[in-house]
Amino acid sequence: MNSYLEKVKFLTVILMLCFATQQAQSADTLSVCSPSGKICLKVWLAVELHYSIQYAGDQIIDASAIDLLLDNESSLSKSAVIRSFSIKKIKEQIISPVPEKRKIIPDQYNLLTLQFKQPYSVEFRAYDDGVAYRISTRFKDSIIVKDEVARFAFKDQASGYFPEIPMAGNDDPFKTSFEDLYSFKKVSAFPSTSIAYTPILVVTPSYPKIAITESDLEDYPGMFLQGTGKSRLQGVFARYPLEEKVAEALYSQTRVTKKANFIARTKGTRTFPWRVIIIAAEDRYLPGNDLVYRLGAPSRLNDVSWIKPGNITDEWIIDINLFNVPFKSGRNTASYKYYIDFASRFGFDRIMMDAGWSDNNDLFKINPDIDMDTLVAYAKQKGVKIAMWTLALTLDRQLEAALQQFNQWGVDFIMTDFIDRDDQVSVNFHKRITEACAAHKIMIMFHGTYPPKGFNRTYPNAITREGVLGSEYNIWSEKVTPDHDVILPFTRMLAGSMDYEPGMLYNANKKSFRMIEGIVYSQGTRAHQAALPIIFDSPIQFFAGNPSQGFLEPAYMELIGQLPTTWEETIILDAKVGEYIVTARKHGDNWYIGGITGWTERDINVKFDFLNVGDYTATFCKDGVNADHYAADYLLEQFKVNQQTELPIHLAPGGGFLLKIERLKNF
Repeated sequence: MNSYLEKVKFLTVILMLCFATQQAQSADTLSVCSPSGKICLKVWLAVELHYSIQYAGDQIIDASAIDLLLDNESSLSKSAVIRSFSIKKIKEQIISPVPEKRKIIPDQYNLLTLQFKQPYSVEFRAYDDGVAYRISTRFKDSIIVKDEVARFAFKDQASGYFPEIPMAGNDDPFKTSFEDLYSFKKVSAFPSTSIAYTPILVVTPSYPKIAITESDLEDYPGMFLQGTGKSRLQGVFARYPLEEKVAEALYSQTRVTKKANFIARTKGTRTFPWRVIIIAAEDRYLPGNDLVYRLGAPSRLNDVSWIKPGNITDEWIIDINLFNVPFKSGRNTASYKYYIDFASRFGFDRIMMDAGWSDNNDLFKINPDIDMDTLVAYAKQKGVKIAMWTLALTLDRQLEAALQQFNQWGVDFIMTDFIDRDDQVSVNFHKRITEACAAHKIMIMFHGTYPPKGFNRTYPNAITREGVLGSEYNIWSEKVTPDHDVILPFTRMLAGSMDYEPGMLYNANKKSFRMIEGIVYSQGTRAHQAALPIIFDSPIQFFAGNPSQGFLEPAYMELIGQLPTTWEETIILDAKVGEYIVTARKHGDNWYIGGITGWTERDINVKFDFLNVGDYTATFCKDGVNADHYAADYLLEQFKVNQQTELPIHLAPGGGFLLKIERLKNF
């Protein structure tokens, strides 16, 4: 019966479209709905191409314009005539080689494609969890894109979470590390003198949550959003760099010194990035959303068997400030051997040798206090891999020779840092470096850059990215709060995995937090830190705490060090943006549940009805009774659970919990 109704509904949509097409040149509206019929998209041509979106019959996106402006004064909308359209019902699935949220990803949508008499087409996809569109061109020769029109019109009462960058007094607002706090304000109050990078999240009192971002960003600048003084945002893009200059510093970078009056110089026949509108009726549907990944171009790697995600240690945040050791700690052979011992003892796959293992400007000028041959041999003996930090400018200059050296050392994962741009040249840098790494079977993580935006589907060895205000800010600021943590899963994480680097072992409440270099505290409880690897997507999860403290807490570290980083399934059990989140993830036969709250303490109830029939052993890390005063107070417990179990949990201010649910062998 359901199948029959579905066919009737789909045929009805097709008939509506056929009728609309007969009148298309008279500006009549074309329509397409999502498979469930809840989300409907209307498209029409009136000077510019416009669209609007309805959810359950209510309009949630008002008339919004689409256009592409070229340097020869032509544009998508100029004298546009819709020659034809087609609609297709797509029902596929994606098997993710590096599953951030789930291994098998359903990919179901209805596709409306408009072919123009001019060499353009526009695709619209209507999913049950959002809408996406993109422009395609069919010019024989290369083209210059002067600008793109991407407008998003919301209801007057709409507010949003924005990572805002003021333009006033800013030499180049597009130079950013994409590491900002999300401020909450009316969309109409977001100024035209500021820009925000995506994703942003829009909320209204009566309608679903709406997130705006992009996917399949390639050979094109990233999209920022700008206020208009109304309940409308518009896309803005970094101009194409005509001249660049190296700014010499401890971490040297290439700076743009002259910009063109256009945004891209590119092939004439191509598809442009998807403009993505994620729609969630409930807050808990946002953190598990993988629409951006689905819209990424399919993998271009034939063999992905060598891609091995996992846990890793890092020393940069604590500045290798070790204690209870018989050697002088620092960037030296003895300290890195200590990290290798720690990783081997507690189940970490790798250690990171962060900035300082070599001259930042020359990867072959190794720190004289480090014997790489000794470390490589010692790591191999202990079954631990070594990963390396690089400066992006240096890696680009020494790329092939450096990758060959990393291969000789057995390095299969590197980080490159300090990019701070997403203009067309910078976007192409990411692709070039990733392809070179793939040829050497090396995974890469980009720091100081924009979110993945589907790139991790196209190149699975681009395993994760930063582009988030994370743990390192505890060194020098008070920005990284539990309230910030409970915004990220609903905003930044929608664009792909993020390297937050949790695991801080010195913890403080709101009053006791201090910025102390070398003895770095996190805000919130220890159990809050324990939950973050479950809450935040990242197939490479960094442990940023002090291993000397970790050795003093073996039971805790055995739990943290052996957490999986890829997942067969993800379920958000409960969540409210900016307040709390509870996430359950499956790996093999086991489940892992993480929950965090902002600075407001709360009581929650976890049900285990998602488990299969049978008994499980739960290892429980929770806030201790004194965690509201002494944030590092936690308890470890073990007990049995099954489908019928309900577990009440109290979360301290800035608190959290971690549950490891292991299936008993006799079931």
